[in-house]
Amino acid sequence: MKSRELIEMTERHSAQNYAPLEVVIRSGQNAWVEDVDGQRYIDCLSAYSAVNFGHQNPRITRAAHAQLDALTIISRAFYADTYAYLCKELCELSGKDKVLVMNSGAEAVETALKAARKWGYEEKGIPDNKAEIIVFADNFHGRTTTIVGFSTSPLSQKGFGPFAAGFRAVPFGDAAAVEAAITSNTAGVLFEPILGEGGIIIPPDGFIRSLREICSRRKVLMVADEIQTGLCRTGKLFACQHEDVEPDMYILGKSLGAGIVPISAVLANADVMRVFTPGTHGSTFGGNPFACAVAREVVALIREEKPQERAAELGAHMLARLKAMRSKVVKEVRGRGMMIGVDIDPAAGTAKDFCKKIIHEGVLCKDTRMQTVRLAPPLTISRQDLDLALDRIIGVFERA
Repeated sequence: MKSRELIEMTERHSAQNYAPLEVVIRSGQNAWVEDVDGQRYIDCLSAYSAVNFGHQNPRITRAAHAQLDALTIISRAFYADTYAYLCKELCELSGKDKVLVMNSGAEAVETALKAARKWGYEEKGIPDNKAEIIVFADNFHGRTTTIVGFSTSPLSQKGFGPFAAGFRAVPFGDAAAVEAAITSNTAGVLFEPILGEGGIIIPPDGFIRSLREICSRRKVLMVADEIQTGLCRTGKLFACQHEDVEPDMYILGKSLGAGIVPISAVLANADVMRVFTPGTHGSTFGGNPFACAVAREVVALIREEKPQERAAELGAHMLARLKAMRSKVVKEVRGRGMMIGVDIDPAAGTAKDFCKKIIHEGVLCKDTRMQTVRLAPPLTISRQDLDLALDRIIGVFERA
């Protein structure tokens, strides 16, 4: 398939709202990808923050090959040593003492919701079937029917109802609204430290600390969806650490599988996780040896190479260069670490229009919330490649 055909194909798939040429055929190391015609692109999309550690990272691929040669999947009646070691290592990394391993981010969110509700009934004494979870406007936590049911996006909900009850949405970043929404039936607050699909929206300083204080005082679980922000993307191991906050639950995904395998996890302490007893929760492929082996190498890489430090340094460089550009079409640039959003003036077109222009300059990026271009390079990108990508991106904005 030729590049033009790929463009036409992806444009026809408008329901997915993908920018053209996100279909990558071959990958190289670090930040470069290649299409079937041999055209090379700098990846500033990084598979929605999933490929944190570069394409074909030799450490990750070696771990994957070694596990393929040993064992890939086993019956749910048994557990491989890779699963046990991963659980131990994730707990050590996060400071939590229990972990449940799943496959996708949405599955992990569903797991966290089940845990919060059951905790509310067993530990807080909420009457049966009355538990409530507070969520935030413009959230994105996945695409299952339960999750889209508490989305505030009409596009996400249209045609998929009726939806599950028990969710209350409040404005993102508004601690007073959270306090006002809590009732005796509130079991948890589910939040993203930074809205990813919502437009790279960073909450006001102190919001996450306020959320921690409110949840502790009102006996409500603080559940952090760090699927996009976690594992070093924002310049910290977890984005909550920018305010020195530890939530009651972490939800992880994407980066945990290094862009090779689907794997996700929910981490919490025993006082929460003990609500799951044999037969109350499970996953056919959750904790399979192949995925766990890859995730273990991701954890080892984080411990040894500390990519959060690189994300903080290069992210600050990205943000400074983008904020310094002279463009009539850019309304705002914001971000944290290597998770940056560029808002486009609607009078100049949509973010998708600009993603197409940027892709034709040899850089992959993604639009979100109609007017925001999202930039998320792999954390292993070289300073030279990053500057080359920024030269091309800024050129598009300044010429418009």
